[in-house]
Amino acid sequence: MNRFLLTSAVVAATLAMGGCVSSGKYEQLEADKNQVEKEKGTLQEQTAALEKEKSLLQEQIAALEKEKAALEANSQQRQSQYDALVKKLSAEVEQGQLQVRQYKNMLSVDVAEKIFFDSGRAELKESGKEVLAKVGEALKSYEDKVIRVVGYTDNVPIAKSMQRIYPTNWELSVARATNVVRFLQDAGVPPERMVAAGRGEFSPVAPNDTAEGRQKNRRIEIMLIDEKAAEELTTAQQ
Repeated sequence: MNRFLLTSAVVAATLAMGGCVSSGKYEQLEADKNQVEKEKGTLQEQTAALEKEKSLLQEQIAALEKEKAALEANSQQRQSQYDALVKKLSAEVEQGQLQVRQYKNMLSVDVAEKIFFDSGRAELKESGKEVLAKVGEALKSYEDKVIRVVGYTDNVPIAKSMQRIYPTNWELSVARATNVVRFLQDAGVPPERMVAAGRGEFSPVAPNDTAEGRQKNRRIEIMLIDEKAAEELTTAQQ
């Protein structure tokens, strides 16, 4: 800009003082003027490009801030849901009948097998029904969750007397999960929100070489999963 003004001033001064200039000098001045105009245009284009880039960055920052706020809100909601579930089942938690755990996008209620079932069997015990009825009442309020019930066993083979009903731990774990789901349905939990599955002995949480470890592995997990996460998991498995 300054160069353009300077060049214009030089041209004006030269014309005023001399009345005329040589054609070579005039052409040089015109060339300088055109170069300044070109540089001015280039600067204007660069300025416009920088403004556009600045606008895009501001949009990205706004989107990230919105995403951050949503994540914080989801985190607070999950914490509130966890606290509410623990409160509803506080007596059972204190008595060691079950454990409530929190994951990134789900809650889990873990119940020891001995509370629900006799060894090698899938029929719910009366003590298990009492606990499960309270769990069912607590689960009813989580309408945005898919409830996945998973049965687990230790690695001890099924007794020969029961192999006609449950040939392996696979069948036993699935039968136990299914009976829990059926009980929850009768307790008023919508069946379309529930999934029953069995993992048998193949997902232990402790070594199976001690009685204590085997007891920990015989369990029922009732998992509350966000609907979106459950859909993504189903899609990934297809």
